[in-house]
Amino acid sequence: MRIRRTPKLVSLLLIASLLHGCLRTERTLTYFGKPELQYYKDRASKIDYPDTAGDVHESKAFSIEPRRIRRLEKENIRDITLEEAVKQALANADIIRDAGTFLSPGNAILAGVAPSVYDPAIQESNVLFGPGRGIEAALSDFDAQYTTSMTWARSEQPSESANLSLDPGDPRVTEGGDYRSQIQKTLADGSQLAITHNWFYDGSNIATGAGGRLFHSHFTSRPSADQNGGLPTLGINFRRPMWAASGTEFTRIAGPNQNALNGVTGVAQGVVIARINSDISIANFEQDVVRLVKDVQDAYWDLYLAYRIFHSETVARNSAFQIRQVVEAKTGLEGAGAADLAQASSTWYEIRARAETAQSGIFEAEVRLRRLMGLPVNDGEILRPVDEPAIAEFKPNWTGSLVEALVRRPELRQQKWNIKSLELQNIAAKKLTRPQLDFVARYQVNGFGDRLTSSDETTPFSSALRTLTNGDYTGWGLGFEFQMPLGFRLAHTQVSNLEWQLTKARKMLNESELEISYELANAFQALDRTYKTAQTNFMRRLEAEKQVGAYEIRYEVATGPEATSILDLLLRSQINQSVAEIAYYSSLVDYNKSILELQFRKGSLLEDTNIYLAESEWTAAAYQDALRRAWARSHAVDSQILDHQLLHTEPSEFVIGPDQPGSMVGPSGFGSVIQPAPIPTESTQPWVEPQPTPPTEITPETPQTPGDTSPQRREPEPFEVRLDEVKPIEFQSQRNSVKQVGPPPSKSSSVSQPMPMKVPGPSASKPPAADQTPALPQPSTNSSTGSQKSSNSIRQVSSEIFSPKVVGKPKTAAETNASLPANGSKSASATSGWTKSRPDSK
Repeated sequence: MRIRRTPKLVSLLLIASLLHGCLRTERTLTYFGKPELQYYKDRASKIDYPDTAGDVHESKAFSIEPRRIRRLEKENIRDITLEEAVKQALANADIIRDAGTFLSPGNAILAGVAPSVYDPAIQESNVLFGPGRGIEAALSDFDAQYTTSMTWARSEQPSESANLSLDPGDPRVTEGGDYRSQIQKTLADGSQLAITHNWFYDGSNIATGAGGRLFHSHFTSRPSADQNGGLPTLGINFRRPMWAASGTEFTRIAGPNQNALNGVTGVAQGVVIARINSDISIANFEQDVVRLVKDVQDAYWDLYLAYRIFHSETVARNSAFQIRQVVEAKTGLEGAGAADLAQASSTWYEIRARAETAQSGIFEAEVRLRRLMGLPVNDGEILRPVDEPAIAEFKPNWTGSLVEALVRRPELRQQKWNIKSLELQNIAAKKLTRPQLDFVARYQVNGFGDRLTSSDETTPFSSALRTLTNGDYTGWGLGFEFQMPLGFRLAHTQVSNLEWQLTKARKMLNESELEISYELANAFQALDRTYKTAQTNFMRRLEAEKQVGAYEIRYEVATGPEATSILDLLLRSQINQSVAEIAYYSSLVDYNKSILELQFRKGSLLEDTNIYLAESEWTAAAYQDALRRAWARSHAVDSQILDHQLLHTEPSEFVIGPDQPGSMVGPSGFGSVIQPAPIPTESTQPWVEPQPTPPTEITPETPQTPGDTSPQRREPEPFEVRLDEVKPIEFQSQRNSVKQVGPPPSKSSSVSQPMPMKVPGPSASKPPAADQTPALPQPSTNSSTGSQKSSNSIRQVSSEIFSPKVVGKPKTAAETNASLPANGSKSASATSGWTKSRPDSK
């Protein structure tokens, strides 16, 4: 009875122990002494930081305090050209910055995903299995693999029965040694060649002689009679795919067929696809460099505009202060009242606030330019642009620009490389829809002997190596292996997937080309708009100067209520002149940006700025290896039958070089060729004084009498718009004439330094008449409020920017009257905000 209950008791104990483990609660722990939780508070509940020693550039991360309008100090001024800004940015472009994500939550630099000059090298050396595999990793599939092993063993076991001189209970001793080595190589057509060498040592205490072993110990092999071949002493195995996954074309695209993962062969692991991935990474790198160059030039012109805006606001501020002084001097005299003084003071404070905002805008624009150039926030120098924007009219050709954009844009080149990769993958995938048929062959030589080596040549099998070299014991195998899945569902699904991807990629290419045409059209429209706007704003600026000069003269002689009304008009005209001057320089900068935008959209920005992508120097061994391969190719014999018809070892070319016919790839797809339209040369007409064209009168159409041959005017067609405008002045305009220095451009992952880049303007410009529309001449006089003479050099524009002196306390009436001449005309000194001038004065 107890015996029957024992299993039940054991089962109940096991169940109770399991329930106790599941239902047990936290035990109460008791310690001696007062509890201290300081470690938990200081360590366990804190955020951990990695112990990584990073290189912190103190000159950049720990720079001087940034400049602000409340912190004005006298600092050195560094005149910088546009070429220097681009060159500095490219020199510090290890991590490529962009202007779009600055101060945004998606800043690529802070997220660690910003592009860099290392990206092509990272792609080249990528070893992961997948679409981003590098060239070296793809070539490693064809590296010879060598494996070897050597092990020893000994075993003692009692003999259970009498056997070959062993009585029951006698120890049976066996010793063994196992040596294996193999070299396996995958060939370019997917074949596999393996050479194996194996030795097995076997020793035993079993007696030799009749019915026993030939030797107590011997060296032998373990061959097999089947096609596997076993483990021969010396063997050669060969396997070549004959149907599916066969040939060099498939292997170059998909890689060796043994690289299958979970039954999916993967047709994007070959050397050709890896090379295309490298070209795609170079295209991405080129896009990043182009964006950086464009952002730097935009930031440069933004800083230039910030200087101009501050100059205009400063001149307006000083003029408003001088008018306030005059009004204060007239207060209580000649009918002037406190309202006039309050109005003048309000206008002065308004313009002063705008000047302070413009001054802060300079600091912000400089920081943005410094960021793109890779400079610290403040290095004790003030960046001051010295290049003037182009004022010559730029007349690009639409057809030539469109063809250039469809050929040069790296986005299209990247998409075409993607299409070519999918086309090749589709070719390889179709070859997997065939049955697997492999040709296999083997040949082996077996060895046997008492010792591995022996000088005794009389005793048979005394030396195992001698038996092997004699080649008396051989074996061979030859045959075919066939395998196929019924239905080929996986292979056909892979082909279908690649065909859908290829269809999408081709449609995407067509849409990309259409999108580029829209972008180029918008750039053309912006180019004309900004040029015409700059012309109009220049005339607006001239008229605003005339208006200020006229009101100044009227205010000098006005008294009483008339002076109050004219004062209001004068103050408004001064503000209007400042706004007009800012609008002119803003439109002029926008015009230069539109030229830059056109170069960016048509893909010629790097060439126009003389920036070329080039590879860095190779190692000496690489040059020697390239020369050796060149000699091998030059001495190779071309076999038309064996190479092209049977083995297909020579791949077809799919890269169009710049020196080959059909190098201009058109919008209809990869490989299509279009002839570019001739790009007309730029106009070289001299300066011509234009005459305004009167508006064309349109009269209703009248019926003609028979025999009447006089021309009749017709009504315009519906939706036709005719704008009567003054014909613009033609400027001599030409493209950047720069000479390339050094080797021709080639694609790679480094950036060469740019050469000088300037858009030349007219050598001399004659001021237009008052009724003519100028073609953006750079004004040399009358650039300040009223008729004050000031230079247009940006050096003089920034003379007051970083001076801590600000116009503050107004002068007293006595001081103001003392500074005025007896005749009542304003002083023409440099400190005067405005001078006596008439609208027709030059």
